[in-house]
Amino acid sequence: MSDLATLETSILDQIAAAGDEAALEAVRVGALGKKGSISALLATLGKMSPDERKTQGAAINQAKDKVTEALAARRDVLKSAALDARLASETVDVTLPLRDAQAEAGRIHPLSQVWDELTTIFADMGFSVAEGPDIETDDYNFTKLNFPEGHPAREMHDTFFFHPKEDGSRMLLRTHTSPVQVRTMLSQKPPIRVICPGRTYRIDSDATHTPQFHQVEGLVIDKHSHLGHLKWILHEFCKAFFEVDHINMRFRPSFFPFTEPSLEVDIQCRRDKGEIRFGEGEDWLEILGCGMVHPNVLRACGIDPDEYQGFAWGMGIDRIAMLKYGIADLRQLFDSDVRWLSHYGFKPLEVPTLAGGLSS
Repeated sequence: MSDLATLETSILDQIAAAGDEAALEAVRVGALGKKGSISALLATLGKMSPDERKTQGAAINQAKDKVTEALAARRDVLKSAALDARLASETVDVTLPLRDAQAEAGRIHPLSQVWDELTTIFADMGFSVAEGPDIETDDYNFTKLNFPEGHPAREMHDTFFFHPKEDGSRMLLRTHTSPVQVRTMLSQKPPIRVICPGRTYRIDSDATHTPQFHQVEGLVIDKHSHLGHLKWILHEFCKAFFEVDHINMRFRPSFFPFTEPSLEVDIQCRRDKGEIRFGEGEDWLEILGCGMVHPNVLRACGIDPDEYQGFAWGMGIDRIAMLKYGIADLRQLFDSDVRWLSHYGFKPLEVPTLAGGLSS
């Protein structure tokens, strides 16, 4: 009996000293497992006399019950301590903002946003969107736009030419989206009212120029269009795009081979501490070129200039994106920097609408 009491005391001490549930389980197996010390004592009962079995059996079972109770009590203590430690290590700050849903984790690039914005504005005016290939013919990119062979105006464009074909002609990366206007006039009969957004290419690269950039051009052809209509369209576009109630515009004479007369358009702005605000101030900023479509262009596209006339305009999507959203360097638009995009980008489910706000 003294050996049983000593064994019981030893096991209870081991239970009390167990520092975690794994150590406690090791004590349980050592005492109550198939080969445990108390299980071994119980196995000896079959070899005892009835009187010894009655006395020893009661004592061994009593020791087993004490060990079982001690194990359960210690297990509860260890579980509670483990939970407290986990709660302390995984503390949640309920004042932190909620994480964005996975559907809102990405960001729309500012160029894609501006593309959608201007499409929304011109669609509301009744314009459709026309597109064309990035690789163009010399005829569509220059000749049909009143750039004859050897004309000095061709030198205004630093063009990416492909190697000459067997007949001597050369394809090129379009230098503007004007070939889309040509393709539209060749494939549709007036009246025509389209915008032509897309990628364009010129050999130039610095803080304000990139070899690949984006333009949007507009074209209206009918029997009665005039510069007054053009001015109204551009005025309404600038108000809607820059989201101001009113904006002053200034039209200056210029030269483009494909329009006559040709005009540069400036908009009213105020420059203050590195920011540009539109619709106020006494400064002017040039944003686009425009004019009445040259009769030679109409003839080259199979339209009688004595019956139809029209106007066109063009502007850089990258430039107006920089102006509206405060982007300092044009090259940042093409750097593929996720950190930059997370700052300047837009949530994917915030679709631009005139009623809800283009950039809300």
